[in-house]
Amino acid sequence: MPTDKFSNRHIGPREHEIPEMLRVVGVNTLEELIDKTVPESIRLKNPLRIPEAMSETEYLNHLRKIGTKNKLYRSFIGQGYYGVAQLSVVVRNVLENPSWYTSYTPYQAEISQGRLEALLNFQTMVIDLTGMQIANASLLDEATAAAEAMIMMFNARSREAVKNGANRFFVDNDIFLQTLDVVETRSKPLGIELVKGDYSEAAFDNSFFGALIQYPSASGKIRDYRDFTDRAHKSGLLVGVAADLMSLAILTPPGEWGADIVVGSNQRFGLPMSYGGPHAGFFATRDDLKRNMPGRIIGVSIDAQGNHALRMALQTREQHIRREKATSNICTSQALLATMSGMYAQYHGPEGLKRIAAHIHRSACTLSRLLQKLGYIQVNKLFFDTVKILPHEGISIDEIEKEALNSELNFYYPGDGTVSISTDEITTIEEINRIAGVFARVAGKNAEMVTSLDECNCPGEEFCRKTPFLEAATFNRYHSETEMMRYIKMLERKDFSLTHSMISLGSCTMKLNPATSMFALSWPEFGNIHPFVPRDQAEGYYTLMNELGEALKEITGFTAITFQPNSGAAGEYTGLLLIREYHRTRGEGNRNIALIPSSAHGTNPASAVMAGMKVVVVECDENGNISVEDLRKKAEEHKENLACFMITYPSTHGVFEAAVTEMAEIIHANGGLVYMDGANMNAQVGITSPGHIGADVCHLNLHKTFAIPHGGGGPGMGPVLVNEKLAEFLPSHPHVKTGGSHGITAVASAPFGSSHILAISHAYILMMGAEGLTQATRIAILNANYIAASLKGWYK
Repeated sequence: MPTDKFSNRHIGPREHEIPEMLRVVGVNTLEELIDKTVPESIRLKNPLRIPEAMSETEYLNHLRKIGTKNKLYRSFIGQGYYGVAQLSVVVRNVLENPSWYTSYTPYQAEISQGRLEALLNFQTMVIDLTGMQIANASLLDEATAAAEAMIMMFNARSREAVKNGANRFFVDNDIFLQTLDVVETRSKPLGIELVKGDYSEAAFDNSFFGALIQYPSASGKIRDYRDFTDRAHKSGLLVGVAADLMSLAILTPPGEWGADIVVGSNQRFGLPMSYGGPHAGFFATRDDLKRNMPGRIIGVSIDAQGNHALRMALQTREQHIRREKATSNICTSQALLATMSGMYAQYHGPEGLKRIAAHIHRSACTLSRLLQKLGYIQVNKLFFDTVKILPHEGISIDEIEKEALNSELNFYYPGDGTVSISTDEITTIEEINRIAGVFARVAGKNAEMVTSLDECNCPGEEFCRKTPFLEAATFNRYHSETEMMRYIKMLERKDFSLTHSMISLGSCTMKLNPATSMFALSWPEFGNIHPFVPRDQAEGYYTLMNELGEALKEITGFTAITFQPNSGAAGEYTGLLLIREYHRTRGEGNRNIALIPSSAHGTNPASAVMAGMKVVVVECDENGNISVEDLRKKAEEHKENLACFMITYPSTHGVFEAAVTEMAEIIHANGGLVYMDGANMNAQVGITSPGHIGADVCHLNLHKTFAIPHGGGGPGMGPVLVNEKLAEFLPSHPHVKTGGSHGITAVASAPFGSSHILAISHAYILMMGAEGLTQATRIAILNANYIAASLKGWYK
């Protein structure tokens, strides 16, 4: 039995302050306030069925036990996720520092100069390594960045291409399966036809608008794409490249052989695998394409005094301004992880990155030679980090896998009769000998034991990088821990976060991010695990996700959940895809009208358009309330083609609209489904729920209601919860069994999105308990009304 309740530490107003706040509002009790604020017809009749609150100590003991269920085998699976040497100076001074992890998206540049400089460093790093001209300040992951590249190419078509109906997109066969899956997901609603094939045999006509290749390829080959890009450009295509950023320290960058867009993941730059995330995706392109780019871009500007200053640039592309005409629905991205990976490049500098890339390559070269000496065939002639082994006759893949698991080693088995092994920056000589020992025992031979790595610093002269990179002073100055620590602190002093005061900019920031909930982010039990390991190695994660999932289903009143979307906007898009699939499987694929209130957040119309829907705006009255009559009129007018109604509840101006259940009935009566944006869920928990109100699907912003800090613009998580109508369509994944029985293709690189930060929301819910969560909602409503009442004489 806890003697010190966490909720007392979490909730701001003290018990003796609440009566005075109630007096100012004009009510006697919290119950009376809720009666006046939340319509009685939508209130829950019973308390939440969530386990009794744990103390902080009890919770940490509980989490330790969960963590021990994860088996930390050494993974050489690769496929976008690799072992890394985390930088202690960055972990301690950024990841574990609330001055960095509690700041908001830098909309207000004057209080964000430190964060903006860190993100500008990230962009500069990406530009230099890829050989491109402009980069954004991160996307959610590699697969969604590749999908955004496809959409950007589609939107950048010439008038002639649009007139010709150019809608075909070439995808090379040898790209990561999860990337292919997400690209496929994004292509369908927009009517884009994917054409898969071998890049060397691809033929183009005027029906194509773009292409995607991988460098090095998913199987590990380094391929000469110059002829391919020439042919594509001559046919009017743009070419996107998914690249391994670390490899570009020693390989010729894509910008030098014809790439128009380069995307990928920054995971290798000091970010642990974390069972899938969070990691920063990167996106770089040519300058003439910048107005079609997705995501935030940090630019150099001039302040009122004529001094150089930083700000977010070209914002008129974004959803908060352009709404359904935005280049993307991206809002929260991966700012904190982008900051950390940029600092990784600063700490190591260009020479350090070259040494790391060379170590990775030399480790793969050494392993390749040892396995060939044992009689195995190495399929990849030119490679950076991946050895693709074909066993000789009489040796089965199953034997190799069994022996590897007995040695606590994970390899990748692509299902084509080969074994794929990817080295990383922490690969040791001892590990190379262990791997060789596995193959030797299966072959009944003795392996050579090496004591040093082979000398092979570049994989083929024609692919060696000749151009310098990271020449700016910031990448060549902070190579001692003291210098780096002081630089980070200097940036921190330019910023504003919850360590300074409240940030009254909405539910992203007006919350506590409990220190106890952040502990797991530094624990290897959760950080050092590859997202594609066999399930029995990730039982700790499954336990954590099951406990969190059950709590979230209880809180929302829904029956099924997916954790795959790794932002609120991604969750929104996923929910709309589920609605689209529901109608399509019922033979009503014509239903493509999304009714959206004029007061809705910009991501709502942007996501609807991405999901292939047409936006019809529902009017609001002068106070911002949805016009029920206009909703009824438009629902009936479009009843043959109505897909859904998107609503934020309480509304974006903070009101519990009493007619919400009537609105849901109107939509259902006309054949549509109700999508609830969970951005304001912190005013619902324990008092009402989306399922109770009549919604069919909602996403939750765990970085709003459930304690994940905002990180200056990410990471976030946007799990989607649904009723029984939509459960069968929850997204699947090509590497890990997840989702519904008829799940749509993947919406993110990892099967469970940014899994590691789920531990934050898990901690929050288990330490608050049912009563604590409900009391937090009551106090949130009291706080809002107290501020409004206190300012009544000065503001309308």
